[in-house]
Amino acid sequence: MVSRISERIDLATGGLRMRRLRQNDWIRRLVRETELQPADLIWPIFVREGEGEDEPVASMPGVVRRSVARCVDAAREARDLGIPLVALFPYTTPSLRDERGTEALNETNLVCTATRAIKAAVPEIGILCDVALDPYTSHGHDGIMIGNRIDNDASVEVLCAQALAQARAGCDILGPSDMMDGRVACIRAALDAEGFRDTMIMAYSAKYASAYYGPFRDAVGSGGLLKGDKRTYQMDYGNSEEALREAAQDIAEGADMVMVKPGMPYLDIVSRLSRELAVPTFAYQTSGEYAVIMAAHQNGWIDGDRAMMESLSAFKRAGAAGILTYFAPRAARAMAGRPL
Repeated sequence: MVSRISERIDLATGGLRMRRLRQNDWIRRLVRETELQPADLIWPIFVREGEGEDEPVASMPGVVRRSVARCVDAAREARDLGIPLVALFPYTTPSLRDERGTEALNETNLVCTATRAIKAAVPEIGILCDVALDPYTSHGHDGIMIGNRIDNDASVEVLCAQALAQARAGCDILGPSDMMDGRVACIRAALDAEGFRDTMIMAYSAKYASAYYGPFRDAVGSGGLLKGDKRTYQMDYGNSEEALREAAQDIAEGADMVMVKPGMPYLDIVSRLSRELAVPTFAYQTSGEYAVIMAAHQNGWIDGDRAMMESLSAFKRAGAAGILTYFAPRAARAMAGRPL
């Protein structure tokens, strides 16, 4: 019976047995199509005022807010793990928030101070700075509000000033995440006019109005502040063609790279942009995506480390040039065979 079954299988498959290439670890590694490396990772880091111990973010197990000095330590760790780029996000105290997000323009604010400190201590690490006002506004929106409406052009003016402050501090890549129309062109022109021609722009071109951002808002202190929602400027999650138009527009305006956010629910968008636009395309594994995996792991429902690596590999398989992920140091240690 076994030989008769074998004959039928070989006849049906022409003798091809796909499982031969899966039978043990060494052959699986040899024929693997997608290989994840620490150089594919970007580590988002939250900066806080003061000194002392790290402050845990309750909704993001394992993620903390760090003092400027501890951000420098994290940058050293990133370098040692082979992670090329860190992304800085501030936890802004309520007393520094206002309607226009003016703390974003302060050249000694948390992000600018941390950027200078990291560049002085770990110059070989790249720094990505977020260009958006939501960590600084009292209403939690990414731009300037006139009544109940976000004023696009007034917002772009402030965003350009924020981008210049970050460039002067030594930021390598600016990440406009606000989704205002025309902001990439204005930022590129402002940078070039001040001689920052080598400062790069990674545009959050396809940033969707998503439920996956909640823990991030807790981490930067804007949770509970948001009045209304962000659907008038962030994208509708039902749209795909719009993402292509947004990214093409940002590239035409001077973006060097584009970003898709969130990541896992939008792998089709990552794939389309990387394939059809032939431009470095990045994905942001958001705070909510991270929290879902960690919560399931802590409850014993899944193997969190395997889910971490599987999810990160999915981004690479879809065509992402790199991934912003809160798993970055843990994943890099796993790749190096170090204790997690």
